[in-house]
Amino acid sequence: MVDLDELRREIVLAVSQSKSPREFLRDRRLRELYDQIKSLPPVERGSFGKQINELKQAVEQAIAVRLEELEKVDLKPIDVTAPMDVNSPKPELLPSEQGTIHPLSAEIERISEIFNRMGFVTEESREIDDQFHMFESLNFPKGHPARDDYDTFMTEETDSNGDRLIAPAHTSTMQNRVLMKYRDNLEKGEAIAAIVPDRVFRNEDLDARHEHTFYQVEGVYVSRRVNVGNLIATLQEFLQEYYGKKLDVRVNPFYFPFTEPSFEFALSCPFCEGKNPDCKVCSGEGWIELLGCGMIHPNVLRAAQIDPNEYTGFAFGCGIDRLVMMKYGIEDVRHFESGKLDFLEQF
Repeated sequence: MVDLDELRREIVLAVSQSKSPREFLRDRRLRELYDQIKSLPPVERGSFGKQINELKQAVEQAIAVRLEELEKVDLKPIDVTAPMDVNSPKPELLPSEQGTIHPLSAEIERISEIFNRMGFVTEESREIDDQFHMFESLNFPKGHPARDDYDTFMTEETDSNGDRLIAPAHTSTMQNRVLMKYRDNLEKGEAIAAIVPDRVFRNEDLDARHEHTFYQVEGVYVSRRVNVGNLIATLQEFLQEYYGKKLDVRVNPFYFPFTEPSFEFALSCPFCEGKNPDCKVCSGEGWIELLGCGMIHPNVLRAAQIDPNEYTGFAFGCGIDRLVMMKYGIEDVRHFESGKLDFLEQF
């Protein structure tokens, strides 16, 4: 086990001497610590996750101090139109190299951190996938009319079955792989608990609330005697931690082929708390429909060779762009993919 105090001193020292301190937010060692959580006994995960969080907070504080120091340095003017002298032993650092972390990247890290402390591991999705993982493993048999709702982009290239490959329309394409990868956890008396935050693609008409490329976070939890109450409590705890305030939640019946029962999950508006009829976020209704969720369909468990008579689980999918828009009051989802510096520099 890593000595967290020693690691903290090492990273903080490196930050204090760095000209690019923000890069330590993506330090590989921090991510590896979160990966260690899943190997610990359940009773130790909460305490270890809290220690990791305290370590990261110390690193963030050191970064803030170092950035303030760098801002006070009297830098000589730089002609940004002149080429950099790459032969110089100490070439000047051009302003273009002083970048910032994209708001979606920063929030994905934050989302992963919260779920990691709750005992979930983070997996990556893929940008081209086959129709088995996109549809059939999720209880969408060939010819199922619900396939039409996903407006998927398809390639000319086909898989070994002759089916065209697709750009995933949801991170649920990873659900079967996650269940298969961690299936042995169940035999050891441990749960399958994972999230998949990544990019997805849909053939959408673009407007302030719709984009053809956006991000989703998929969540999967499977164990013995898992119920809807566990699902609601997990999502409520995550959202309260993410928005930093107490929230009421509600669920309404819905339909998804891969969950049964299925729900639309809504939370009380974190901005007006239902008290402002002119609120632009919730349109004065006090509630925001946020994500889809439900209990994993027995056919989905069977596709991963898990006995639905012995194990149950829940799954959810949430648009990350929408979470971030609500958090910062962003009015147009297209800003995220626009490359506009006047928007990105706010973060």
